[in-house]
Amino acid sequence: MRKLSLFLLTSVTCLSLWGQGATDGQILKINTNNSSLTLLAGNDSLLYQLGYGSLQAPEYTIPPKGIAREKEFYPPSGNGFIAEPAIEVNHADGNTSTDLFYQNHKITKIDSNIDLTVIHLKDPQYPFFVDIYIKSYQKEDILEMWTEVYHEENGAVTLYKYASASPIFSAKNYWLTQFCGNYKREATLVEEKLSSGIKVLDSKIGVRAHQMRIPSFMLSLNQPANEDSGEVYTGSLSWPGSFQLAFDLDWNNNLRALSGINPYASKYVLEKGLKFKTPVSIWTYSDSGKGQASRNLHTWAINYTVRDGKKDRPILLNNWEATHCDFDEKKIVSLFDGAKEVGIELFLLDDGWFGNGKYARDDDKHGLGDWDIDMKKLPSGLSYLCNEASKRKIGFGIWLEPEMVNPKSLLNERHPDWVITQAKRTPLYGRNQMILDLTRPEVQKFEWDEVIDKTLKPNPGISYVKWDANRYVTQPGSSYLPANKQSHLLIDYNNALLALMKKTKDNYPNVMMMLCAGGSGRTDYGSMQYFHSFWSSDNTDPLKRVFIQWGFSHIFPANTISAHVTRMGGRPMKFAIDVALSGAYGIDLDLAKLTPQEKKQIESSVELYKKSLRPIVQQGNLYRLSSPYENANASLSYISQDKAKAVVFVYQVEDGQNNKIKLKGLDPTKNYTLKELNLEAGKASSFDLNGKTVSGAELMSNGFTPVCVKQLESMVIGLNVE
Repeated sequence: MRKLSLFLLTSVTCLSLWGQGATDGQILKINTNNSSLTLLAGNDSLLYQLGYGSLQAPEYTIPPKGIAREKEFYPPSGNGFIAEPAIEVNHADGNTSTDLFYQNHKITKIDSNIDLTVIHLKDPQYPFFVDIYIKSYQKEDILEMWTEVYHEENGAVTLYKYASASPIFSAKNYWLTQFCGNYKREATLVEEKLSSGIKVLDSKIGVRAHQMRIPSFMLSLNQPANEDSGEVYTGSLSWPGSFQLAFDLDWNNNLRALSGINPYASKYVLEKGLKFKTPVSIWTYSDSGKGQASRNLHTWAINYTVRDGKKDRPILLNNWEATHCDFDEKKIVSLFDGAKEVGIELFLLDDGWFGNGKYARDDDKHGLGDWDIDMKKLPSGLSYLCNEASKRKIGFGIWLEPEMVNPKSLLNERHPDWVITQAKRTPLYGRNQMILDLTRPEVQKFEWDEVIDKTLKPNPGISYVKWDANRYVTQPGSSYLPANKQSHLLIDYNNALLALMKKTKDNYPNVMMMLCAGGSGRTDYGSMQYFHSFWSSDNTDPLKRVFIQWGFSHIFPANTISAHVTRMGGRPMKFAIDVALSGAYGIDLDLAKLTPQEKKQIESSVELYKKSLRPIVQQGNLYRLSSPYENANASLSYISQDKAKAVVFVYQVEDGQNNKIKLKGLDPTKNYTLKELNLEAGKASSFDLNGKTVSGAELMSNGFTPVCVKQLESMVIGLNVE
């Protein structure tokens, strides 16, 4: 009996030690217009999170017995914290425990809308430091969070975990939405209720790392995510490489959401005096459902992050569907003529323009890495094509894949040690190619000197680049990195990649750029600060694109989502056009093979997009009206900032009677005239509100019934204030 009593006493003591924390301290509030992150620098020297949510929420109070350790804001491992840590360290002397004590903080007002808070933490026993950065955007309700880790210990420190952020949430239950899939079925929405334990969403493939899942999510409290109601948090990691999003639901029903670089097989040996900077973790809060959370992100992205966010994205014609690698100079120039006839603004020459002799780029097995112009196909060079395009008053763009090499190439013959692979293993290829090791200084120099600068500098007429990356890492080994730093590969590669992207932007500020990675295998805001748009999928079947573009709309604004008209799926031309018009519009067709009616449809759609739709779609506020996951149709609208103009898209994804579409975001006091747009030649509208004027209040309360009933029917409706 005495042994049992002693056991109970010991257990209670341990629980008390775990539960005992700060009873007082300094409150630090980081506010936006509608949200507040409340931290406590406790009288026990630890940094806690008291809450993150509505600015109107009641003030947080500290429990009389002290705040629990599981509420630490950026918890380290090994000294009392027993849940999932944000950081795990082996110190130079081998000690595997870390404490992080609050030292001080500083708030800098960058401008009237942006504040930067820096919180300094230090281990009390070691010269080991973590600085937490939180940049707040007032109007957009956005928080950017990241950390910098550094030390002055006598020897290297090894980092095993290094989250960018790890905020905590308190609710009865939690619903998590991820955006997953694979090649040609990207950004599929999957929602689940979280249960006790850890749910991990991740990527381990390093390059083209987002092929199966993008590094973004939505978290809804107490109910499944609703478009227009409920508390929803949205997170996105600004990192093109392997990532980890971990959701730890603990024994007290608190949820910690950790986001950052995936630490899997990526321990990082940090030398004295160097800094390890984690990528930015983006957060937004909405008490009005996921629709408002998306609009927060879109507005922030356009104003602050996406390259030239307010610049029009050109309507482009890509030759890939028309020619693949089989073309010559005459064929390409003829495509310019077709582009001019229908009003297209830019021609993009895709893969196949480089390589010579036995390694000519006539298919995807040869020539990648040999960035000399194919003199058989293009004897007059790229400048000639630029000039011919300019004569027709259209821009000229080019496809590049700087990071890759074919085994059958001169580059690989000369530098077989430049590729990422594992020694003593048979090399594994993806799309008949391998990845150049960007941790190597000579590879960094090659990709700039012999690919990017070599292509753009002598050809100032190039105004657009499509940057591709068509495989991921399966054998993460480097012949350059030392044995004890092989685990640095996927981190150092992506930091070098971002530096190369930045260098391209800085040196060629007038060259617009599309991000591609075999579809949307690289879809993050870390990359998008250097790019204008991204290619959301190689699946251009418009029926499938409805779902793909719907998924991406939760995180990215329409001007970043490249949407092109093709023949994939054999769908009606009007349906294909209507789907593409809701994004950054483009064409992937051989215009010479169109029927006169189809050509007229393309020409009319280009004119419509340029004259009416582009400013609304690319700069307006998005409202998702009817989900294709729940209904027989999908519907979304964009509304101009002054609410004077709007456009509504309706896509019938399966046969069935249509649900009524109630509009959102209009000015209830204004009257709007509705007009069905992009009708096929000779067809009159059967829409009962066509040409009629209706109040914003009526359209939002009663809505309208679309005329679409059969699968692949669609409508585009314009609204203008009278």
